[in-house]
Amino acid sequence: MKKLFFVSIICLTAALFASCSKIMGHSVLLWNLPDYEMQDGDIVPVYIKSNISHVYVIGTANGKMEVPLWQLTEPVSKRKAAKQAQKFSGYTHVYASVALDGLPIRAEPVNTAKQVYRLRKDETIKVLYKGQGQAVMAGKKPLEGDWLNVLTSDGTRGWCFSYNLRLFETDRLGQKITNGAETSEEENTSSEIDTLLEGVWYPDSYKAMIDSGRIDTDKLIPSYNFHLDAETKKLSFTMPKIREEWEYTGAVQTSANQYNLNDIPVVVTVRRSNFIVVRYTGESGKPEDFNLVAISENIDELVQAERERREKELEQITMFAPYFQSKSYGQLRLNTDHSFVWSNNRLLVPAVISSSARNTGTVRIKYFLSKSLSASYDGVLTFKFDGMEKEVNFLYKMESSGLRFEDATGAVIKNNILMERALSPLVLFFSKGE
Repeated sequence: MKKLFFVSIICLTAALFASCSKIMGHSVLLWNLPDYEMQDGDIVPVYIKSNISHVYVIGTANGKMEVPLWQLTEPVSKRKAAKQAQKFSGYTHVYASVALDGLPIRAEPVNTAKQVYRLRKDETIKVLYKGQGQAVMAGKKPLEGDWLNVLTSDGTRGWCFSYNLRLFETDRLGQKITNGAETSEEENTSSEIDTLLEGVWYPDSYKAMIDSGRIDTDKLIPSYNFHLDAETKKLSFTMPKIREEWEYTGAVQTSANQYNLNDIPVVVTVRRSNFIVVRYTGESGKPEDFNLVAISENIDELVQAERERREKELEQITMFAPYFQSKSYGQLRLNTDHSFVWSNNRLLVPAVISSSARNTGTVRIKYFLSKSLSASYDGVLTFKFDGMEKEVNFLYKMESSGLRFEDATGAVIKNNILMERALSPLVLFFSKGE
């Protein structure tokens, strides 16, 4: 009997070690691990889930370690984990200090919903994302703030209204970043609103684009900004369908981190030193919120650099051969002025090219490739045929004897990046013309 017991233990241990080497999925870290210089938002490999010890075993740069279940999202594929991380991206590395003892966390973003946790003053919680919820009233007037999905240090998760929360950012070592505007009552001075006088504020999507190094020249538009000129006292606000300019005469602080601009239909909430929310009320009377960030880079220079990069990529193809030819798909000439002539392409009509399309048009570089596709392809060419409304995209690869195209009609394109090929793509090969 003892022998059987020891054999069972050995088998169980062997199985455990075997499972340690196999990744069961990837998870998003929800709470900092400063001892390992890991931050919320990091995607980590997960090897084991123990419902007995209530821990995951994850991989780090220094090996494997145990992490409480509540600190990670449920393990999924790496791609799905990246999508989950995107949901939290608006509040990555953002925590909150509680300003009011007894502040409730609720099951739903409604002030009458079930209380799941009672916060203590100065307790620190993690902010995950903002949601839509019922207005919180103070008498007959709604309180300023947002419903935030939050996480406590014991793993309780729920909704908390932000009016009595003081948001701050942390670094990789878990230290509070103090070089920005804090939202505590003691530190809320006129210096917060003065930051609006110091520069130009752009949509927060610009920062993500710049950080990725993949500039979408159709979306990174320098004129879309919120700017207060300290000399002329002119406040300008330009966004799609919005073009406003006002005389700025000052602002009234209405709460710890919020300002109403005098005689201007704008409320500014300072979230961090480099992040504000502008609530604009237009002629329709419906308020709109715009998340804006301060960007140190020169937007015009970034756009120009990306245009030059695309120009060089197209130039490489046009210099590769004067024209390209295929027995099945016709003759293609790419000109240095970005125009093209594609004749005898009937086999591509109407599956790829519309029957209304002429054999002329313009070609450009519009999309980036995902890292996985970059190993097999040089890029994506976007053709705009005269007489055809939609654009036609092809993955391309320059080979020694010619140009290989792959129809990207059914490909997955997200945020200007071609992520996945079509399921059964048509492949075309064009030989170099003399």
